Amino acid sequence: MYSSTFIFATKQFDDAFHRLDEAIATAARAIDGYLGEESWTDTGNGLVSNVYYWQSLEALQTLMQHPAHLKAKAAQAQWLNGYQVVIAQVLRTYGDNRLAGLLPTAGLFTQGTAPH
Repeated sequence: MYSSTFIFATKQFDDAFHRLDEAIATAARAIDGYLGEESWTDTGNGLVSNVYYWQSLEALQTLMQHPAHLKAKAAQAQWLNGYQVVIAQVLRTYGDNRLAGLLPTAGLFTQGTAPH
């Protein structure tokens, strides 16, 4: 499994941003190999983090080449005060399973707790 984390500082969002953001999310969810997503906002520093989980790098690359994603990437300076993308391979997830259904990664690899 792989994750792609898009972290950004916001400017002012407009209707065009929201339409494009929804188009990207819809496209991602339709890709074979999409496993789920989560989004976090750090109100202390104004950063937003969108994390998508993928079965393979090929699935992730499908989203990266999608026209909506390419359009957003080209226009990001209109809406963002900087961004960073982190692509990572997920080796393991573990926990007590009380977040199952709330997080796309909850309980994917192991059931119950595991040593660090």
